[in-house]
Amino acid sequence: MSDRLTVGGQAVIEGVMMRGPGQAATAVRTPEGKIEVEIKNVNSISERFHILKRPFLRGTVALVESLVIGIRSLSYSAKMAGEEDEQLSDKEMAGTIFFALVLASILFIAIPTGAAKLFHFVTEDPVFLNLMEGFLRLGIFLAYIWGISRMKDIRRVFQYHGAEHKTIHCYEAGLPLTVENVQQFSRLHPRCGTNFLLIVMLVSIFVFAFLGWPDLVTRIASRILLLPVVAGISYEIIRLAGRSENKLVQTAIQPGLWLQYLTTRPPEDEMVEVAIESLKAVLPEEEILAGAGEYRREEGPSEVQAAAAALN
Repeated sequence: MSDRLTVGGQAVIEGVMMRGPGQAATAVRTPEGKIEVEIKNVNSISERFHILKRPFLRGTVALVESLVIGIRSLSYSAKMAGEEDEQLSDKEMAGTIFFALVLASILFIAIPTGAAKLFHFVTEDPVFLNLMEGFLRLGIFLAYIWGISRMKDIRRVFQYHGAEHKTIHCYEAGLPLTVENVQQFSRLHPRCGTNFLLIVMLVSIFVFAFLGWPDLVTRIASRILLLPVVAGISYEIIRLAGRSENKLVQTAIQPGLWLQYLTTRPPEDEMVEVAIESLKAVLPEEEILAGAGEYRREEGPSEVQAAAAALN
């Protein structure tokens, strides 16, 4: 892999958001067939408070900031794709985030910890009950992913998700960002949000296992309060997975990669074009003009295929 900037992104409605150092770009295919790109400067709070860059703290910061940027990008994409008349205001966005967090707390915290009480007939051991709660949470999560993957509109978003991953792989391999090159790469990526969420589910099983078994309200509160700890640990794991070629690490993240077969779909060429425009928008101008050294190098089919195969 070439020495590249660390970029990430997400699929939005009829488009892709890419985030690089200091900028986020959302590219959307309009109903007229044009690609519209919005570029926003993003300044992390960790740049002002350097303590937030420390391991296990930076994960929570990254999660919150990604949520805000992601919802903002979704709002823009909905407008450009003709599904909404206006973008969300700051107040509406705050309300959307709050509603999403409440819904997630009910679905992935309140329901599994309440339902775990059904296992009292087996034993009263709190560690066992907490483990059962964790496995119930994991089951709900997997069922949720499977369920939304069956929805027609979501499947199209998942195609853009696949385009995002393929484009990032191509960039990280140091190859020209062409549709032909991008399409040869895997639609699975170790730094994917799907991977992160699965790691969160697994880490939470072990973190919550030793919290005892108090009343329902206390159990729910303790899990919400410990979410930053779980997110911090999970973030460090996925950072390690993204840059490590250790076979043990790569084996450990395989379940997250397999899950991406549900959350990504093979993209159409026009979707890849959108992802490429989004990524180019966050790359330094001199890197694009100079072809990033390797961008203008003429690769033969065998060279592109070898790079893609190494990441598959």
